Amino acid sequence: MVEKKTKAKAAAKPKAKKPSVRSKAKDAAASAKVSSKADEFRTKTADELADQLAKLKKEQFNLRFQRANGQLEKTNRIRIVRKDIARIRTILTEQRRKAG
Repeated sequence: MVEKKTKAKAAAKPKAKKPSVRSKAKDAAASAKVSSKADEFRTKTADELADQLAKLKKEQFNLRFQRANGQLEKTNRIRIVRKDIARIRTILTEQRRKAG
């Protein structure tokens, strides 16, 4: 009877899946998108980043008004703009620390 229980447990236990080559490629592609945006920002000067930051803040302001009035079509744009603002602020901080 002990054998039946162990066989049942072994059969019920799922086998560990090896990550496929495709899933690794997808993970690399997903992380490449994020880093490419940051890399793009890193190539710009502090003045260009400040201008881009001001532009994104204005867009964020307008998006908030559109959402409040129920006129916002692309709701995910708020999140994208917020993350871009955070990226630019991070890169500006990196540049300041490097310089000082």
